[in-house]
Amino acid sequence: MNIVVLGAGLVGAPMAKDLAGDAGVRVTVADISDTALARLSGQDGIQTVKADLADQTALAGVMDGADIVVSAVPGFMGFATLKAIIEAGKDVVDIAFCPEDPLLLDAPAREKGVTAVVDCGVAPGMSNMLTGHCHSRLDRTDSAIIYVGGLPEIRRWPYEYKAVFSPIDVIEEYVRPAFYVENGTMVKRPALSDPEYIDFPGVGTLEAFNTDGLRSLVKTLEIPNMKEKTLRYPGHIEKMAVLRESGFFSTAPVEVNGAMIRPLDLTARLLFPMWQLKEGEVDITLMKIVVEGEKAGRRIRYTWDLFDRYDPATRVHSMARTTGYTATMAVRLIRDGHFSQKGVTPPERIGMVPECVAFILDGLARRGVEYRETVEKR
Repeated sequence: MNIVVLGAGLVGAPMAKDLAGDAGVRVTVADISDTALARLSGQDGIQTVKADLADQTALAGVMDGADIVVSAVPGFMGFATLKAIIEAGKDVVDIAFCPEDPLLLDAPAREKGVTAVVDCGVAPGMSNMLTGHCHSRLDRTDSAIIYVGGLPEIRRWPYEYKAVFSPIDVIEEYVRPAFYVENGTMVKRPALSDPEYIDFPGVGTLEAFNTDGLRSLVKTLEIPNMKEKTLRYPGHIEKMAVLRESGFFSTAPVEVNGAMIRPLDLTARLLFPMWQLKEGEVDITLMKIVVEGEKAGRRIRYTWDLFDRYDPATRVHSMARTTGYTATMAVRLIRDGHFSQKGVTPPERIGMVPECVAFILDGLARRGVEYRETVEKR
């Protein structure tokens, strides 16, 4: 089994190592960064290839001979990369979280006989899967709300935030409008809107705000009330809102001393050193999913909780574990023949197959990522 991982970043590299530990698997990792690829040098079962994945010819060459492709490219490259993978006739698990709608590629994927699981991280990803799983167990679902965030354990001024993704992908959360469903109607709100404070045991009070995290859920599940909110330490909303409203996240070039630059590029360059998780730096991932509805005439509330920390034994950050291992378990789901639906599949559709959910939850638990379910009946 030949698996190609596109991207050797802080999520791509742990995914490659996790997959390479399986018998009979050969992993090839492609990235344009020598530094990123060097972290995988000498790893058993892993071959590295330097390639500009934005170059369609180079991308096609990297994928040649692959049985399954894992896309961990930055979000702005995600849609074009997914399209190329599908056109190459390769099964794919995608965590790129592109701003475009990946369901637009469903028909081409079906025509090519490709199984494409998209948005397959922690959120979107497990958030969708578990929401779909709860929805499938109810006769009627009335509401679903998701709270999720990745945070450094130690808060450091000024941003009290760290990321395993590229800063541009993180900034996208603060500028892309958020869509949610209220009383059966689609609602569009600015990112960072509708703040609320929530207490989490062992962490304290966090602020939650609207982001575009529901993704495909607003199209695939008939739930009249659905919302996803991102969690940060208090004060983060105001800082990001000031930067956004001042134009620092703009993609429109401005003239500075005779040179045209995009404010977003400068902002990302300045923020990355402060936001980058350093090796050994402890991060945590929190998620709470609450789905309510009715079954056989009784009110039921399903709650799923996740609290995950950096693993010092493997030196893998929590956000990389919770995102990457979801994707690698989905790869195994396809590889082992447990899921073979053709077309573009968002995680909630996998969530409607109990055996698939159990397979992924078991694999995550064996890697130390544990989701805890609580069921309340009235």
